[in-house]
Amino acid sequence: MHSMTGFGRGSATAEIGTATVEIACVNRKQAEVVVQTGRDLATIEGRIRKAVLEKVSRGRIQVSIQLDQASSSAPALDVDELMAEAIEVAFTRISQRIGRSIQPNASDFLRTPGVISFNESGIDPEAAWLAIEPALEAALIQVLETRAAEGSDLAEDLRSRLETLEQHKTLIAELAPKRPEHYREVLFKRLRDAGLELDLNDERVVREIGLFADRCDISEETTRLDSHFRRFREYLTSSDPAGRSLDFLCQEIHREFNTIGSKASDAEIAQNVVAAKTELEKIREQVQNVE
Repeated sequence: MHSMTGFGRGSATAEIGTATVEIACVNRKQAEVVVQTGRDLATIEGRIRKAVLEKVSRGRIQVSIQLDQASSSAPALDVDELMAEAIEVAFTRISQRIGRSIQPNASDFLRTPGVISFNESGIDPEAAWLAIEPALEAALIQVLETRAAEGSDLAEDLRSRLETLEQHKTLIAELAPKRPEHYREVLFKRLRDAGLELDLNDERVVREIGLFADRCDISEETTRLDSHFRRFREYLTSSDPAGRSLDFLCQEIHREFNTIGSKASDAEIAQNVVAAKTELEKIREQVQNVE
């Protein structure tokens, strides 16, 4: 089982230069890959997302890429020779106009837009991918390691809390069979207090007690809870992403405890139901971190 939070960093060097990739993951119901890189590398963002989604199925995954180009591939400078000649001609004309020689210096050429500019031919995405791909793989390995380590801690915590739920279920299952007998005693006490003496074997009394026993029977709910608990443990040891399945199981477990609370009509059972639902809410919070 993996957590949805993690961090990884990788770097690799190719002919174009050195690529550094950092990946940070946080919780999110769906998978969302956000790639932060320059416009020159926009054409390979699809490859990056595909590589990430092959390893990670849930969470918000932010991928930051930095490419430090080698000196041989550093951007070149372009010189607009016609513009430079035009500046020279302009200074000659000024000199002729005012009757004295004025020569342009280096700052005049640098201040004039367009004379000297960076070559914006861009980075070759295919050449960049040769450095980015291994760096991305290295970062993903670290991400999976950190997610697996945190996932192991989450699984241990969930097992402990699941045991608490089972304890509450066991107490409820032990208390439930006593409810019809308790109801029988209460019923006869009320009849006696009302001045009505009925035979214990009176058909009306037996029917009333039988109906009550049927209404408060929670054997189906406890059986389903046992099934949900077993499945929950199976998901904790599964190598496949289990976050959505665990979240669904939490909803089903909550529904069973709700039904037990409404059917049992008993203060002690109600206390165990409340305690179980409180623990279940903690489980649901933790499950939100599971991939």
